[in-house]
Amino acid sequence: MSADIRVVVVDDQSAVREGLALLIEALPGITVVGQAPDGLVAAEVVAETVPDVVLMDLAMPRCDGVTATRRIRDDHPGTQVVVLSTYADEDSILRALDAGALGYLTKSATRDEIGRAVHAAAAGQAVLDSEVQRRLVAAAIKAPAPPEPESPDELTARETDVLRLLAAGQTNREIARALFVGEATVKTHINRIYAKTASRDRAQAIRYAYTHGYVVPS
Repeated sequence: MSADIRVVVVDDQSAVREGLALLIEALPGITVVGQAPDGLVAAEVVAETVPDVVLMDLAMPRCDGVTATRRIRDDHPGTQVVVLSTYADEDSILRALDAGALGYLTKSATRDEIGRAVHAAAAGQAVLDSEVQRRLVAAAIKAPAPPEPESPDELTARETDVLRLLAAGQTNREIARALFVGEATVKTHINRIYAKTASRDRAQAIRYAYTHGYVVPS
């Protein structure tokens, strides 16, 4: 039997934080191992508990969620961050993803949606709720078309396929199955995508896919 996913909850409002902790603690396969009222304390709690996932608010005193996310991802790359915020504007979403958040939900998310996001993040899958996806697609539509590459750094057709599947939240194993290749090959493609798009993690690559037209709105 696999161990529970260890979660730290970060929110400056104690009632929200404690309520959220109780809410997700009741979900199967999840254990809340810590709470924090701001980004500074969050970094300390993560260092002490080394959780699998952090549920991160954005607007907090002393140290906001974007700064805390970047610090946690730099210091603890094995810990994923899922933002849970009242804000769903394009700037907040992109700043959080650029900082290394793997998921982004609004506080209108249900308990089950939060639970699914936690499980997905622990498995390395990106989770963006429907409102966040709509905002990112809108940003991609508004953005000018990327110029034709003039260097050999252009993504290959296979790298483009991998990037699109990655942006759809698929794991390396799922991408390998979809493309009929080995997981080691997928990892090689992803590393090349990171290098060519100047992305340091999956979240930044997903952001690149949306803002550079690799994900086409349905």
